[in-house]
Formats: sequence, C-alpha cells, structure tokens
Amino acid sequence: METEEFRRYGKEMVDYICNYLETIKNRRVTPMVSPGWLKDEIPTEAPFHPEPFDDIMKDVENKIMPGVTHWQHPQFHAYFPSGNSYPSILGDMLSDAIGCIGFSWAASPSCTELETIVLDWLGKAIGLPDEFLTIPSRYRGKIEDEQNQHKDTDIPNNIDVTKSSGGGVLQGSASECVFVCMLAARAQAIKRLKKIHPFVEEGVLLSKLMAYCSREAHSCVEKGAMMAFVKLRILEPDEKNSLRGITVRQVMEQDEAMGLIPFFVSTTLGTTSCCSFDNLLEIGLVCKQFPAIWLHVDAAYAGSAFICPEFRQLLNGIEYADSINLNPNKWLLTNFDCSAMWVRDRLKLTSALVVDPLYLQHGHEGAIDYRHWGVPLSRRFRSLKLWFVLRNYGISGLQKYIRKQCQLAKKFESLVRADKNFEIANDVKLGLVCFRIKNDLSNKLNKKLLECINDSGKLHMVPAMVHDKFVIRFCVVAQHATEADIEYAWKVIKELSAEITCTEKELDRERHEALTEQSDEVFELSERKKKDDLAYKRSFFVRMVSDPKIYNPKIAGAAPSSRRHTHVSSMDDEYDRKAASIDFDEEEEEEISTPTSASWISWPLAFLFQGVLDENSGSNDVPVRFRHLDTKVHFKSKRENARKSPSPENLAIEEDKSDKSDKSPKFTPVQRRKFMAQQHPNSK
Repeated sequence: METEEFRRYGKEMVDYICNYLETIKNRRVTPMVSPGWLKDEIPTEAPFHPEPFDDIMKDVENKIMPGVTHWQHPQFHAYFPSGNSYPSILGDMLSDAIGCIGFSWAASPSCTELETIVLDWLGKAIGLPDEFLTIPSRYRGKIEDEQNQHKDTDIPNNIDVTKSSGGGVLQGSASECVFVCMLAARAQAIKRLKKIHPFVEEGVLLSKLMAYCSREAHSCVEKGAMMAFVKLRILEPDEKNSLRGITVRQVMEQDEAMGLIPFFVSTTLGTTSCCSFDNLLEIGLVCKQFPAIWLHVDAAYAGSAFICPEFRQLLNGIEYADSINLNPNKWLLTNFDCSAMWVRDRLKLTSALVVDPLYLQHGHEGAIDYRHWGVPLSRRFRSLKLWFVLRNYGISGLQKYIRKQCQLAKKFESLVRADKNFEIANDVKLGLVCFRIKNDLSNKLNKKLLECINDSGKLHMVPAMVHDKFVIRFCVVAQHATEADIEYAWKVIKELSAEITCTEKELDRERHEALTEQSDEVFELSERKKKDDLAYKRSFFVRMVSDPKIYNPKIAGAAPSSRRHTHVSSMDDEYDRKAASIDFDEEEEEEISTPTSASWISWPLAFLFQGVLDENSGSNDVPVRFRHLDTKVHFKSKRENARKSPSPENLAIEEDKSDKSDKSPKFTPVQRRKFMAQQHPNSK
C-alpha cells in the first residue's frame, strides 16, 4: 500500500470506525456463533496474490463482525468497562505509526520520559503519596499552583530521578503488575534470609515463603504464585467480603509458628465479584509488625474512581503499601492495553529483574530503562494514548465521566430495590450492581434468568458467587450510557424474569398435577387391590363352608376330578393313587399318611390350616408356599410349638400333659363328631 492509498483508506477506516461506534446499539450485543465457525468462512491458507483492500473491508463486515462481542455496546453490562474514546484511538494510531520499541531510554527517549511524566500525572490525580512518584517533591508545589491557575505545567527537562526512589510504569495488564510485584517481594525476602542463613540453599528458603490474599482476590494472584513457585494462603473475608487485619495477623502468626515466612500480601480495592474493598488500613498496620512484608494493592477497576475526591476514603491506608496498580483501560477511557503500576522503591523492583547484556547498555546511567520494570523486553509507546486522554478530557472531564457512571449504577440499584421480587447482593459504591431474584434457594431461577438474558442478544451480563449465592453482575460500561439505557435494561430483565417465573410456575403446576395424578392412580390401584383381595378372601370362606375339599388337602387329593385349589407336587403320585382307591362317605374318613409337599394357598387358608392342625391328630407339619412370597413356611400345632418353647407357660403345659395318659385316642374330624354323638345321644 502506497501513501496515497493509505491516506484514502485511512480516511475510510476512520469513517468506518465512527459509523460502527455510532450505530453499535443497532447490533446484537453477543454473537450467535459456535466454536470453529470462522474456519468455514475464511480460506485455510493465506492468499498467494495480493487482494484489494475493499475486499478485505467487505469481509470485515460480513465475516468478522458477526462473531464480535460488542464491548462498547450500551447494553453490554458484563465484566468491567473496556475503556475507549476517540483521543485514545488516535493516540494508539500514532503509537502504531511511530512503531518504536521503548525498552530503554536510548531506544526512544520520548517513549520513556513521557511514560514517567504521565504516570506521575495520574498518580497525583488519584491521590498517591509522594513516595510513589518519580518527580521530586520540590516540584510539586509549583506544578499544583500552575494546575490550579489552569496554566500549562512547566515540567523541567532532564529530571534528576535519583532524588526520588518511587515511580510508575505501564504494564500490559493487572496480572503482570501482580506477578512482577510478587517476584520483587520474593527476591527481597530471599536476600534478607540469605543474610540470616548464609549457608542455606535458596531453594530451601523459597519453600518457606508464604503469600496471602482474600478469597475475593482476582485469580491472577493465584496464577502469579504458581509461576513464582511460592505458597499462597487464601483467606476468608468478612460478611461484607472485605479482608480484615485481624484475619491476616492470626494466620501469619500461625504460619510463623510453623516455620513459614510471610513475605507478600495482596489486597484488593474493588473485587471482581462484587466490587468490595479490603480494609487496607488494618492490613497495613499488621504488615508493619512483620519483617520484610511486601504489601500490594490491586485496584484495577476501582482505582480510576479515586480521581474523584469523594471516593478517596476508599484508599485509606495506601501509605503502608509498597505497590499499587490500576487499569486506565478499564475506567479511564483508554483502550487496551494500559495498566498503570506504582512502587514505593523502584530499586527493590528492578533488582529482581535486571539483566544487562552489552548490546542493551548505553551511556546515560541516570536514566530509567523500563526493560527492568517488567517481564517483556519490548514495549509499545503506550503512554501516548493515555497522554491524549488526560489532555483532551482533563481531570474535570474524567471526574464527570466517573460520577455519571456511578449515578447510573445507583439508578439501576433503585429500580431493583423497588421491585419486591428482586434483591441487591452487594454494597453499591461505584458502577457495579449485583442483583438476584429473591427466595431462590437453589439458584435455579437466577441461572435461568441470566441464560435468557444472554440468549436474547439484547443484554449481556455475567454471574458471580456472593456469600454462596448466585448473583447477576450489572456493570455500567458504555461511555455514553444514559438513564434510558438503564431503564431499557431493567425492562428487559423484568420481562424475561416474568416469563421464566410463569414458565417455572407452570412447570411446577404440571409436576404437581402429574404427581397428584400418579398418586391418585396408585391410590385407586391400591383400593382396587384391597377390594379384589377382600372379595377373593370372602369367596374362599364361602366355598370353604360348602366344599370341604377346599380346606382339607386329603379330600382334595382323593378327588382328582374335582376342581383343585392346591397344587401337589409330582412326588405325591403314589399318595394320589392310594387315596383315589378309597371310598369316602359323609360319616367316615380313613386316615391317610400324607407325604410332605408344598402347596400354593392364600393367607386365610394358612391360618385355617394352622387351626385345623392344632386339633388334628394327623401330620403336624404341612409346608405351604404363599402366593405372594417366594418362601416356604411350616405350620406347627400349638402342642408341638409348646414343647419347643422354653417359656414358663409352655413348661407348665408340658407338666400338665405329662400327668395325662399319652394313650388318649386321636380322632379325625368325622370320628370326633361320631364320638361326640355317642357321648351325648340327646344333643343335636
């Protein structure tokens, strides 16, 4: 591309960017694509021949934009703000055009010195102590007087940075800031311990180091501890999700008693889940009681709000900190990447990271080389865009922007509190509101609501866990957000909430009806079974009276042609033939020895047999098989059971029977009736 082409397409690109940002509200917030979708839209190999830039821009709109999540959308309320503004875009364009790699002062003096100055500007704007600034304090009064008089600040050239020990630097992200500070703290701790234990290997000393953070701290603290090969203890915050000094002191004292060495504490001002604030003042006082503790403050999101004096009380205790970071690319209208970090003593930071090969050395010993302040060597000219933003908006313009965002968050909070079906789950201090549907113990409704919100494409939010409750995070992020946007978002949330509530109620009603219907069916079947069983039992009793074969297996076995209600096994064939050859009449029945067999009978007959056998002089053991139980039961006569029972009553019965003759006649039912008739001839 030649210069004239760049001039033409550059103007077209600016027009495209302006149109995109002006019409972004007409787009869906989140895309409707699945992983891997783009490989079907773009060729698998790069083109061999050059393609027209017009074709590239067509593909941007037709193939790239359908998969973009629009962070600048007025209805994007997820995560935290993704800072952006026209001055920032222009500053980044200029930085890309210059294309310098500012790893040292000599590599690009302006890149280094502008970063130093801009970080001091921002540090003063948020109220950092002098120890965190690079510009000597003797210039502070002059600078503040000129700022108050709305004059251009005349910062002298060739600043003698050796007069101040602190300073600021721009990193790529808050994760880099935390990791770099942890490395510096580790190096200082090892250095101190080597003086005390000069003959102990560094690996042994390293194994004793312990870092600390809150459960609400960002995951980058845990990741940094993993990369630094140090132990990390995660502490529980209080009921407001704030880490307290007493918690830190107790745990650190316990670890010291166990031979561990506390060396690093990471606090958070504006946690990711609910924007809570650790008690920095309490923790700072505790850290001063322990030797060589590095206290870091992660204020990635909330730190930008300290540009407003009314929020600076949240920074109380910063005088005890060794380092702090905030992200202008979150809430100060500066696009990514731009994470600011300040240290109280830059020598403690750089001593852990200095590697000085000959090809990177230069003759300006008093200058700052930012290659010693972080992990990467190569560095972009990031300070340009922050410089553009600070100058174009001014401190007052940024304060107005922050205050407007906080007012909109309070507006949303008031709408939620006015609805009896919802509740607020955090202390709304800045631009984040955590809310949820009330009385959702299982979190089912809130999860469903968030799913519906994001599936609708009208809004985008993400969840968090606050006090073990699933909450939905609503963050005000758009630069030009209005109350109408907040009211629209709440309208969508209420509509979707009403839909899922009605749906859940309908599902609950259907489940209840299904359970009720099932219960009714079971009840009906149970009642029917009871009736059938009762009728079945009654039929047996009626037939037992009219047909003696029903309850007397001997008679039933002797009449094979009759309807059998007992099933005799094939082992009884001999018995059946013998019984069939005997003639029975109504007055007499010969006793036949019945072989043991299993019979299928009903419960009432079982009890009847037991009663008969108590008085029957024949077999005292009839094995029966109940139809509803896969088991055999042998019924015993009461006389036989009494002989086997060790109870006093049974013993008395045995003694009583021993006095009687055991030669008493044994009768069959027919013989008994005949005998009774002979004894009482006059009775009927």
